[in-house]
Amino acid sequence: MAAAELNRPLADRMRPRSLGEFVGQVHVIAQGKPLRAAIESGQLHSLILWGPPGTGKTTLARLIAKASDAQFIALSAVMAGVKDVRAAVEKAQTGRATTGQRTVLFLDEVHRFNKSQQDTFLPYLEDGTLTFIGATTENPSFEVVSALLSRARVYVLKSLDAASLEALLRRALADNERGLGAQKLAIDDEALQLLVAAADGDARRALNMLEIAADLAIEGRITAAQAAEVASGTRRRFDKGGDQFYDQMSALHKCVRGTDPDAALYWFSRMVDGGCDPAYLARRVTRMAVEDVGLADPRGLQIAMDAWEAYDRLGSPEGELALANAIVYLACAPKSNAVYAGFNEAMTDVEKFGTLEVPLRFRNAQTRLMKNLGYGAGYRYAHDEPEAYATDERYLPDEMPDRRYYRPVERGLEIKIGEALARLRRK
Repeated sequence: MAAAELNRPLADRMRPRSLGEFVGQVHVIAQGKPLRAAIESGQLHSLILWGPPGTGKTTLARLIAKASDAQFIALSAVMAGVKDVRAAVEKAQTGRATTGQRTVLFLDEVHRFNKSQQDTFLPYLEDGTLTFIGATTENPSFEVVSALLSRARVYVLKSLDAASLEALLRRALADNERGLGAQKLAIDDEALQLLVAAADGDARRALNMLEIAADLAIEGRITAAQAAEVASGTRRRFDKGGDQFYDQMSALHKCVRGTDPDAALYWFSRMVDGGCDPAYLARRVTRMAVEDVGLADPRGLQIAMDAWEAYDRLGSPEGELALANAIVYLACAPKSNAVYAGFNEAMTDVEKFGTLEVPLRFRNAQTRLMKNLGYGAGYRYAHDEPEAYATDERYLPDEMPDRRYYRPVERGLEIKIGEALARLRRK
């Protein structure tokens, strides 16, 4: 292998040169799948590859261009701007005019381009100057403008499974031309599994760790101890503020709501392991207490607040255990969203009916003028009524129809609350 080739990272050297070498993503490139058919037929179409890091987005874009004998221009939205796009367009127009060759413009991290930058592609997609391939780790529905999204088909790439990563690493160890085959390295099964687990579905990360482990190998063997040293400190994939962040938070919330303490602990642990700020988790756990447990068990809110305070006082890692206690309690508690639903209905009526006047009987007569105007006249002091309940009194604005926003559920403390309200209303 040439010296220049050796200087390239292993992950770059092992980049697949054909679909036959491509690992994973069988759901989009298996025989009979639309993308596979398009590649093999050379029928280019604009597309967006959406998936986690290290799943083959850039490689797949290169293979598409190669299979179609198209000129390949790669840009990164992190560093490129409209000027670079225009230069690429000029290059594509020149190639089209002189040789008739098509051009694939690949934009990595397309979500980093703003709306006006993304719009610059549209005329050149319409007239066929460019075939656009965008790569993103973010949800295209939110990050790609609708005009561009409507002109490109979205393909979702998935994290590589353990078997695919293991095959990838073994191939790199055996490859004499581009991989580590010339070093005649052996690897313990346990070491291989450690690297696969630490890679967390990311092919690039897996190959990078293998390359480091190869440098640590003693007498041509990569041991479990060496692999553990390389893998130490790696975190499971977790994009703070991105799709995975909100998807995992949504899963945690739904587990609590669905009364599954085990799954709730799993997703909580995933987020802590990924580096999520526990203070953020404490705030969301408190929200679960008031939204999904509510008055079915009012202790849930206090336990959530106590856990939040405990985390503030203890910090990490001890404070996370307090949050775990709150999560399990809330998951096991009786559930009610009656207050949450009632509050939303009341807010809807506030918007619907506008600024209605407070009935005079409920206004405090703080001056003689106010008393003369009828403020407080006819008000029934509830504590003077039997059971401190003014039967048939109406507290909503006079112009509004009757409403029952709060409808207690037949669970937990709300059973008794519902019974008490029903008894008073029957008087």
